[in-house]
Amino acid sequence: MAAERLWFHEMGLEERLLQAIAKLGWAQPTLIQEKAIPLALEGKDLLARARTGSGKTAAYAIPIIEHLLNTKKTVCEQAVRGLVLVPTKELGQQVQKMIRQLTSCCVRDVRVADVSGQADISAQRPILMEKPDIVIGTPSRILLHLEQHTLNLCNSLEMLVIDEADLLFSFGFENDLKNLLGHLPKIYQAFLMSATFNEDVQALKELVLHNPVILKLQESQLPDSSQLTQYHIKCEEEEKFLLIYTLLKLSLVRGKTIVFVNSIDRCYRLKLFLEQFSISSCVLNSELPVHSRCHIIGEFNHGFYDYIIATDEQVLTDATGTEGKKNKKKHSKGGKVKDNEYGVARGVDFQNVSNVINFDFPLTVESYIHRVGRTARVDNQGTALTFVSHTELPLLQHVEEALTGENLDCALKPYQFRMEEIEGFRYRCKDAMRSVTKQSIKEARLKEIKQELLNSQRLKTYFEDNPRDFQLLRHDKPLHPAIVKPHLKNVPDYLIPQTLRGVANPFISKKKRRRRKVPQSSTQKKIKPNRKQNPLKNFTYTGKKKKAKSAS
Repeated sequence: MAAERLWFHEMGLEERLLQAIAKLGWAQPTLIQEKAIPLALEGKDLLARARTGSGKTAAYAIPIIEHLLNTKKTVCEQAVRGLVLVPTKELGQQVQKMIRQLTSCCVRDVRVADVSGQADISAQRPILMEKPDIVIGTPSRILLHLEQHTLNLCNSLEMLVIDEADLLFSFGFENDLKNLLGHLPKIYQAFLMSATFNEDVQALKELVLHNPVILKLQESQLPDSSQLTQYHIKCEEEEKFLLIYTLLKLSLVRGKTIVFVNSIDRCYRLKLFLEQFSISSCVLNSELPVHSRCHIIGEFNHGFYDYIIATDEQVLTDATGTEGKKNKKKHSKGGKVKDNEYGVARGVDFQNVSNVINFDFPLTVESYIHRVGRTARVDNQGTALTFVSHTELPLLQHVEEALTGENLDCALKPYQFRMEEIEGFRYRCKDAMRSVTKQSIKEARLKEIKQELLNSQRLKTYFEDNPRDFQLLRHDKPLHPAIVKPHLKNVPDYLIPQTLRGVANPFISKKKRRRRKVPQSSTQKKIKPNRKQNPLKNFTYTGKKKKAKSAS
């Protein structure tokens, strides 16, 4: 018989904290929260490993807030008592948002400040002079404040969190971390949160933790097949564009979707390609200002955009190495510099994502796990589809071996899609691909940067005073410098494969639908598209029969 689960109200939490949790609609703690919170409340150091989307942020935020509320009952002096170190600016804003939600009923007693953004040190000085109870930042930014004496922690810090600890090392923060620890007091409670227990995390454990409790939850790094369905489809470069066009234009992929690519150029190439068919999408990469990136993520979570094309740039794995030198060189010539503290494939909480499409195959198993981990979060369902070229087959084998080693349910199923069925769309795709030249990509990148720099300034100033206008700023506007051919917007009926007519939902104008009176057989009349079903899960194309079979 399974042991009974622990509830939030059974943890002895302060009433105002319980009210905030109730406002968030959390009925029961997740596994990491149930195990970590009681131990943290006892004052123990924690080293916790749990998969992405498991509720790690609240697992350390709730004990910190509870400790601060109890401290303020006896101590009146205002001081920075909590420090949260994060690897990326996006994650910093996300942690701040979560803590503010958890302190919504005690906002006067617990104040939080995120200094991970790109604002000048002088601009952040007044915020830190007020001594917020919790400070959030990247190691490099916190170290800068400590060295310039705008932040002093040696006498006040009581709780330290290092979030996504393994990622901090891959972003080149090890030296900053070691220098930063020299500015902290000898005694404090520490939480180390990580997706993996690698050698770097073990070394950090020795430096930061004192007799820690190690929580290594017995769960796979990805949800099982009842929650997350993973597919792969073998296709070459041209077929990738043909397939993504068909999936999106015929609405075979429904719901919010993140498309991952491996470089910024690929990001804009795909966006410009889709624009040829009037398919709107946002781009998300390290060249965009941090305010714009966070705004895009926020608007995507609120449902303003259906498609995000995001980069998962492997150059960030060595932020202080060769690539970093290249970036400095570019900067000296007036070029664009990538933000080494950018990261959206991991840590950032994209909400209610229905699908993840790996347009380019991820270069590591970890990258695959963190990309696919953007969907099927908490109790939601999700689908992952990965395009695989013949040169990427060894990477696919490596990923499958790693996943099936944990759980046989996690294998990537072949997506049985008959490419000959969509052969009629190929000439359109070739036409669109020819118009996306290197020059047009270069112009689009420049246009996007200028546009987002302007947006970033607006976000920082105007929207602070005009929150109602916040949603008017869109990030999915066309970038293509060339004229988009209007006939590509609509899909003629004769191009839609017979097997897809029951599920496809192309964007065809109502006038054209009324004009077309194509005679239908009695069997065709009964076929009605089911808007609630996800065709990726419910239809496969096998054998020589041209009929859609329901997987359910």
